[in-house]
Amino acid sequence: MAAHARVRAPELIGKGGWLNTGGKDLTLADLRGRIVILDFWTFCCVNCLHVLDELRELEEAHRDTVVIIGVHSPKFVHEADHRAVVDAVERYGVEHPVLDDPELATWKQYAVRAWPTLVVIDPEGYVVAQHAGEGHAHALERLVGELEATHAAKGTLHRGDGPYVPPEPAATDLRFPGKALLLPGGTFLVSDSTRHALVELAADGETVVRRIGTGERGLTDGPAEKARFSEPQGLALLPDGTVAVADTVNHALRAYDPATGEVTTLAGTGRQWWQGSPTSGPAREVDLSSPWDVAWFADRLWIAMAGVHQLWTYDPRTGTVAAAAGTTNEGLVDGPAADAWFAQPSGLASGGDRLWLADSETSALRYVERDGDGFAVRTAVGAGLFDFGHRDGDAAQALLQHPLGVTVLPDGSVAVSDTYNHALRRYDPATGQVSTLATDLREPSGAVLVGDDIVVVESARHRLTRLRLPEEAVRVDAVAHRTQREATEVAPGALRLDVVFQAPAGQKLDTRYGPSTRLLVSSTPPELLAEGAGQGTDLGRDLVLADGVTEGVLHVSAMAASCDDDPDNEYPACHVHQQDWGVPVRVVAGGAARLPLVLAGLDG
Repeated sequence: MAAHARVRAPELIGKGGWLNTGGKDLTLADLRGRIVILDFWTFCCVNCLHVLDELRELEEAHRDTVVIIGVHSPKFVHEADHRAVVDAVERYGVEHPVLDDPELATWKQYAVRAWPTLVVIDPEGYVVAQHAGEGHAHALERLVGELEATHAAKGTLHRGDGPYVPPEPAATDLRFPGKALLLPGGTFLVSDSTRHALVELAADGETVVRRIGTGERGLTDGPAEKARFSEPQGLALLPDGTVAVADTVNHALRAYDPATGEVTTLAGTGRQWWQGSPTSGPAREVDLSSPWDVAWFADRLWIAMAGVHQLWTYDPRTGTVAAAAGTTNEGLVDGPAADAWFAQPSGLASGGDRLWLADSETSALRYVERDGDGFAVRTAVGAGLFDFGHRDGDAAQALLQHPLGVTVLPDGSVAVSDTYNHALRRYDPATGQVSTLATDLREPSGAVLVGDDIVVVESARHRLTRLRLPEEAVRVDAVAHRTQREATEVAPGALRLDVVFQAPAGQKLDTRYGPSTRLLVSSTPPELLAEGAGQGTDLGRDLVLADGVTEGVLHVSAMAASCDDDPDNEYPACHVHQQDWGVPVRVVAGGAARLPLVLAGLDG
């Protein structure tokens, strides 16, 4: 590997201040002598949540040498709200200090281009590695070991307790509930996501009837008092009377039997799905990726597979799962199910001949319907990854902000839990109009109908809230937003795209079965790229920007597979590194002629 000039890590600055430090502001000087891993994340991003889980084991194993610092860098306007960041840190069990950086000051200092990005700083305060995307835990483990040995020998490694100070736990019956289901007997089943359990509430929506699960993170079947979940979300009633549970962080589909209290596993292995893994087969033998919601539609259970931007199905008659819609590319593309693009589908609801879905990262309401012998995907509301807001009126110009839930109403219209707008919205397919049913709901994530009422899961208020469906919608002043990230200025014409990937120490690219890298490039608008769009195996590509298009977004998806470099090992351990970038660009004279994106390593 070529030598790099040593780069001193920039200071950590964030207008929102520090969390999980007992009120103390941290500086890099305070952390000197420790290995620091900066995790640039935002709480809307499912890939960021995957990385939080990847880091837990490393965090525990090296507590006396490694300090992980979460740098919260918002995409959506709501994510710049300090209270929302405080909630997210508790919601997702973040057990390290977090810097709230609502203006992306530290993001810019470190030239970060994507969520999630990890930056490693050595005990002397120098940047030694950068990794974008998921799948880097093994590389970090090895690098940490090397840094520990090197700096222990130099005398520059200081062991001891880290700066993490846990917040005081709150006493509530629910803690950041995700979804709710009305059971046949009139009680509610709620996924108590942060406490890794299900809770049955009485018909009043408040009184606890029973808890299902120990409250400890895990993947354990058995009776209600012994079962374990990990941040469960979606719930759906199956024809046999059991409830399917999207056990999100376990990457599994579970079943709960209200009659017996028994919990079983329907699908998933407990491992996260990666590119190249099977996309169909016996349900207990196929990996899943962050299933977020479930709904019964077209004689099978549909799964919003948020972690890979797809919809899958589970067929209880055959005990099999299969990918049903989506390419795994992140974006908003309609058409035949197999060709569609989604972005973290997080809410599902069956409405007769349509399966409605909340596509959260595109702030869109979309649906699946039959198309000949197959299915097609259409968009009712939503413009793409970077446009969001609160605007009512004609669906073609209406805006949502990161919705997580959908509920079909008796008249065929659809209520949308418009999570980051703290609102319940309504889309009427008959008129093509979007309106607002209720505001001042704190991060609503789902809703269920109960007679003439709608019961909303107010996730950040830790409760169910019953509302009477209004005869007339309220009026809300229109607000439109775009992502805060500054556009990268690029020169007109030729643009060299380089995805930087350096295999971790002791590993090499895995070429035993063909190319070990993949690069997919597209743009919004498509007219931005005159040449260079499409899929290939090289991690570098010469693009040509079209004349007359002055701004847009380059969508880049990269993957690299590396294996242990040990000729004596017939079955070396292999790892997949992958990331999607959406890079806003502005075409100007004198702009950059090269766009480097770091997947792993440092750009020379």
